[in-house]
Amino acid sequence: YTDKMKEMSMLSLLCSCFYSQPHPNSLYQYGDLQVKGLNKRASGQSFEVILKDPGQSGDKAQPQPLRISPRKEVSLEELHKRLEAAEERRKSQEALVLKQLAEKREHVQEVLHKLHKENNNFSKKTEEKLIQKMEVNKENREAHLSALKQRLREKEVHAAEVRRNKERQTDLSG
Repeated sequence: YTDKMKEMSMLSLLCSCFYSQPHPNSLYQYGDLQVKGLNKRASGQSFEVILKDPGQSGDKAQPQPLRISPRKEVSLEELHKRLEAAEERRKSQEALVLKQLAEKREHVQEVLHKLHKENNNFSKKTEEKLIQKMEVNKENREAHLSALKQRLREKEVHAAEVRRNKERQTDLSG
């Protein structure tokens, strides 16, 4: 088809060189293709491409009807064998599906077990961190309180010393 289109475009190029306007009823035949030139515009020339039906081609051969081979008689024994084979296939398919479901269930249980284990580990680690943080806070608070008590004692000692000095001065002056 593409080769025919290439040939057609070459032919139309040659024709357009000789004839500026295509003949209104010009019809070209390429095997099973018919090409009809429509009109020439400033943007280019347009064509109508008509494909023939396969029935319209030169060969008038009639399609051959399908031949159906006659069915042979199937014995009762053969039918039982087929039914047993079908039953075996069904059972094996069912067993395969059950096996896949069991594997899937086992995988889900493993994933849930792993998730539960990781969750417990995370909880334990978080609890340990929290306890450690609380102990550090308690130690810091106790250290801060003891420092405050120490400064208060030092201020009391200093205040007592200042009072003694003041009493001495008043005793000496008076």
